[in-house]
Amino acid sequence: MAIQYYHTMVRVLDLEKSLAFYKLLGLEEARRMESEKGRFTNVFMRAPGEEGRHLELTYNWDGDEGLPSDSRHFGHLAYMVDDIYALCQKMMDNGVTINRPPRDGHMAFFRSPDNVSIELLQKGDALPPKDPWASMENTGHW
Repeated sequence: MAIQYYHTMVRVLDLEKSLAFYKLLGLEEARRMESEKGRFTNVFMRAPGEEGRHLELTYNWDGDEGLPSDSRHFGHLAYMVDDIYALCQKMMDNGVTINRPPRDGHMAFFRSPDNVSIELLQKGDALPPKDPWASMENTGHW
């Protein structure tokens, strides 16, 4: 039996703020599930046109107190993009800090409102290096 990627789940502290962030990134809401009994909401986000591969945002209505906080086994979410410079500029223009700028025209990192590391990779060949990205230093950690 073959194995297939299904989704990545991340806990979010402010569902509306996180939804706005991931929509800014270019994802769309695929479906939503609310559990009165479990007191949580799951929102499944996807890149336009991508079926079956989701980012699951889990919002616990009563907060995350008492839940395990060990996230050392989670690295980052990675997305391929058509124009890494344009998307990084859009994110930065909307207040997102670019932690690792796309100096090489190929790779960048920033974090979500919940401190989830997001990696962007340029589809195909790297774009030619250009400013302001080529001379921009790292900020924080990614």
